[in-house]
Parts: sequence; structure tokens; C-alpha cells
Amino acid sequence: MTGHERGPAADLDVNEAVAQAHRREWARVLAATVRVVRDLDLAEECAQDAYARALRTWSTTGVPDRPGAWLTTVARNRAKDLLRRESVLRSALPSLVVDDVVAGPDDHADPPVVDDDRLRLIFTCCHPALSRDAQVALTLRLVCGLSTAEVARAFLVQESAMAARITRAKKKISAARIPYRVPARTDLPERVSAVLDVVHLVFTTGYTAPAGAQLVRQDLVDGAIHLARTLYQLLPGDGQVAGLLALMLLTDARRNTRLSGTGDLVLLADQDRTRWDTRLIAEGTALVARSLGQAQTGYGVQAAIAAVHAEAATWEDTDWTEIVGLYDVLRRLWPSPVVELNRAVAIGFRDGPQAGLAALAPLLDEPALATYGYLSATRADFLRRLRRRQEAAAAYEEALAMTDNQVERAFLARRLEEVRTHWT
Repeated sequence: MTGHERGPAADLDVNEAVAQAHRREWARVLAATVRVVRDLDLAEECAQDAYARALRTWSTTGVPDRPGAWLTTVARNRAKDLLRRESVLRSALPSLVVDDVVAGPDDHADPPVVDDDRLRLIFTCCHPALSRDAQVALTLRLVCGLSTAEVARAFLVQESAMAARITRAKKKISAARIPYRVPARTDLPERVSAVLDVVHLVFTTGYTAPAGAQLVRQDLVDGAIHLARTLYQLLPGDGQVAGLLALMLLTDARRNTRLSGTGDLVLLADQDRTRWDTRLIAEGTALVARSLGQAQTGYGVQAAIAAVHAEAATWEDTDWTEIVGLYDVLRRLWPSPVVELNRAVAIGFRDGPQAGLAALAPLLDEPALATYGYLSATRADFLRRLRRRQEAAAAYEEALAMTDNQVERAFLARRLEEVRTHWT
């Protein structure tokens, strides 16, 4: 089909190709452009222009063999043109200092710091001059390419509040001339905690996408694992790094069993464990032992919980007593409403749904969980198991109102229909 003969189906193919390139290549395109313009806003504008041009150009020329390279070239060329043509934009050059790490007298035996543009961008977004919330939000927006609305949902805040937070963070990076680089090896340990939190949130955002027709954004999952592996190469003795990598590998080992052949959500209890990735499980389990052997860390304990699930041959073999005990450790190391919610789930499977409801009760008035759909979904499941039909239906309706992922919505709708019609 020639460019003049292209029909709606071909246009849909191009739209999907551009959407896929955005999911897979956004971080690389933006990070490479930042190196040219040294300004986050301008780099983001140029990257967005490149994707807009792809929609127009690929409809005529076809999708290139290497979409990411094409987009990066277009974005960087656009940036260079702007810098040449608009002298006022040259004032943006000092905004980000792009420099190489100079080895000190004691660093000559160390391997070089990894030269990865995405890692540079993450360390820039996670600079200690920024608040932790700003670090994570900015990375999700710039590195992962999530919309401001999606980032707001991840933080359980209003979109307007998140937009203001991201804008303030960008301005602070510019004003403080925060360097665009991976820190020197001696500075890595004190900088890595914020980066780990970001990489973890990237992973969880990809593992269950906050919105859209897909349950998983595998590009985010794979990107997060790549970054965690890179950090582990840099800091093999850091228990938190080992723990996070273990957690992600053990969780991702279940990727092929989370959906049925018809695309429906399959809960952990119903997954075919013979299809779990034994290679990832073995690697993750070894990292758990290494992590907890170095220090008792939040990510290490979460990875240990994932390992307990991975080691159970069947759902019925799951050691819920050990899992509850690990959550007791985790709530001391890393107290949060989400940890308490997951602990309540474990108690509900260990001691029964009534005990689970009791553990859940203190969280019902928790402000941080006011729009968290998993709280209502968990409560609905406990009530369903107790055959408290009307209360379960109301809780499922609440969960549906707070859930935007279409695969999860379909699952909740099926459960709602079940409690409404299948019981007398």
C-alpha cells in the first residue's frame, strides 16, 4: 500500500507503533536530548515534538527499523536547531551541568561508573536537593513518560497538586544547577536510597498499570529491572539494592500466569505455578539470602515474602504464619498504610476472613488510603468469603469507582455480579 492509498487500518498501525515507541523508548529519547539542551522542560518539549513528527512521517515512510534511534535523532536535531536559532534559549545551557566524574587518587582501581543516560536522568531527578516525593514524581513523569494524571494516581493526590509539584521540582533543578550525571562511586551509597524508591515505583507502576486496557506495562517492568541490575553492579554489597532486585525478579517470575487465555485477571491463588519462571526464582531467592545476610532492609523483607510465595508448590502450601511474621518485621522497618493493608490480607488467609476484617478496620479511616481501590477490593473479598452479600456488593462498587485499569475493572465487575446474583 502506498502513502496515497493508506486506509484507517494502516493509520491504526502507525498510531500503535508510536504508542509502543513511547512506552519503550521515552526515557532514552528524553535522556539523550537532555544532554544536548541541558534543560528538562526544553528537552521534554523536543521529545514530544519528535513523537508528533513520527505520527505524521511514519504514515508516509513507514515505521523505521529502529524507532528509538529515529526519535532520538529527531529530538536532538530539534533541540540543536532551537539552540542555534533562538539566542534566548542559550541561557538554558547552564541549567544542568553535564560533566564527567573525575576519579580521585584512591579510585584508580574501581571500574568506571556506568554510562547510561537513563541512569543519569534518574540520579538528576533524585538529587538530595529535592524532596523525596518530588524525586519520585519527577522520575515517573520524565523517565517513565507517565502523564501527570497517572503520576497523581500513583501518589493518591489531585492532578493539579501533582502538576504544581513537578513544576517546582524542575525549577529547583534548574536554579540549583544540579549536575546531569551518575555520582562518583564514593557518593553512591548516600544517594542510592531515593533512586531505589523510584525504581521500585517504576516497577510497580508497570506491573499493574494504573490505567488503560493492559494489566502490565512490560516496558516499565523491564526498564526497572535493568536499572536495578545496573545499580547492583555498582553496589553489590548494598543489602537494599540486592533486596530490591530480588523482589522484582521474584515478582516478575509470575508474569506469564497473571492473565488467562482470554485476557482475564488470574489471582495468585489460581495461577499455574508450573509456568512460573524458575530461573528468575532461583536468582531472586539467592539475592534474598544475600540481602538479609548483609542487613535487615525493607526491600529485603519484601523479597523474603515474595520468596515464601515462590517456594510454595500450591496455594494451600503457602506458609501464612511466616508471611505474617515477615510483615510484622516490615511494619517496624517501613511503616506505611499499604504495609498494614497487605498484613491484613495475610492475616485473613492465616486466620480467616473475620480476622482479616478486624485487621483492616483501623485502615478504613486512613486518609492516605481514601482513594486506594485495593482497600475496598480487599474488604469486599473478606465480606464475600463471609457471604455478607450486600456489604460485599457495596465494597466492590467502591473499588470499581476507584479503579481505572480495565483488566482489574473487569475482574471486580465479575465479582460484583457474582455476589449480586449467584447467591440466594
